[in-house]
Amino acid sequence: MSTTPPQILPPFTAATAHQKVKVAQDLWNTRDPAKISLAYSPDTYWRNRITFAHGRDEVVEFLTKKWEREHHYMLRKDLFTFADNKIAVQFWYEWNALPDATGQWFRTYGLEDWTFDTDGLMRKRMMCGNDFPITPEERWFKEGVDIESVDVCPKNF
Repeated sequence: MSTTPPQILPPFTAATAHQKVKVAQDLWNTRDPAKISLAYSPDTYWRNRITFAHGRDEVVEFLTKKWEREHHYMLRKDLFTFADNKIAVQFWYEWNALPDATGQWFRTYGLEDWTFDTDGLMRKRMMCGNDFPITPEERWFKEGVDIESVDVCPKNF
C-alpha cells in the first residue's frame, strides 16, 4: 500500500476538487503526522491560526503538538470553492481536552485556502478557526457516526 495520497492534479474540476478535499479529510482523520505531511510539498508554507510552519518537518512537529492537546479528534471538510490550482474549504472538527474524554468538548469551525504545485502537493495552507465549547450531547461526530451524514447547516451552529 502506498504511503502517499492519490495523485489528484491541478487544474481542478468540481469533481477533482471535491475528491481532493475528501482525501485530505480522510488523511487528517488518521491523526498520523508523518503520513499527513506527505500530502504537502517539501517546502510547504502554513499559517494555522497564529502559528506558522515551513516544510514537512515543521508540519509534523505542529501536528504532533496539536494532537497532544486535541484528543478524540474527528474532522469534516467540505469544498467551498476552487480555481485552477487553488481550493478553499470549510471545516468542522470536534475534540476533547483530556485523553480519557472526560474534559471539555470543543467544536472548531473554520476555513482554509490551499494552493497546490504541479505535482498535486499542497504548497501553501492558510487556516483560520474558532473553538466553541460544546456539551457531550451537542457533539456531531460521535464514535461510529458517518461524518458525511451530519447536517452542518446554519441551524446547527
